[in-house]
Amino acid sequence: MTTIVEGRRCFGEGDPLYERYHDTEWGRPQRSEQALFEKVCLEGFQAGLSWITVLRKREALRSAFAGFDPDAVLSVDVEPLMADVGLIRSGPKLRAVLRNAAATIALRESGGLPELLWSRAQVPSPAYDRWQDVPASTPTSTDLARALKKAGFVFVGPTTVYSLLQACGLVNDHLVGCPVRAEVEALRLAC
Repeated sequence: MTTIVEGRRCFGEGDPLYERYHDTEWGRPQRSEQALFEKVCLEGFQAGLSWITVLRKREALRSAFAGFDPDAVLSVDVEPLMADVGLIRSGPKLRAVLRNAAATIALRESGGLPELLWSRAQVPSPAYDRWQDVPASTPTSTDLARALKKAGFVFVGPTTVYSLLQACGLVNDHLVGCPVRAEVEALRLAC
């Protein structure tokens, strides 16, 4: 594992949870259906919120939604979750998890969620020096958002989907000076 020099991370500096997410998870290739389904749902929860808010609620969301196992999620009753202060208590976002679980299961007949997402991977990715240069969405994220919506997913607009691409390693937007950029790119190339 790469040693991180303070002040060199792309984001998250000063918050241990955020730092750990940046250093060990963000941008690293995710291939399992369950991991990708969780990220789709978490990115949907982020809409209108900061990512650190979602990270702080992540364990409670995992508990509420059976570890984001798509098959188990279908039996979750969302109504009691609306009163749980440990969660993001947005009815549409909570219900979206169930809709996205059903869509994930339905995709299995045509290759599955991993195949759909990884068919849009950008390897290698462009390298950016500054956050201001990193796009909020791309033609690829717009195309993938359309495909996900057609498959029945919700809370999957082009910006949310680009964030998903970043989180799951389908693009590598660690900045040029980031100590984990090369490690993440090597993992992506090995996929």
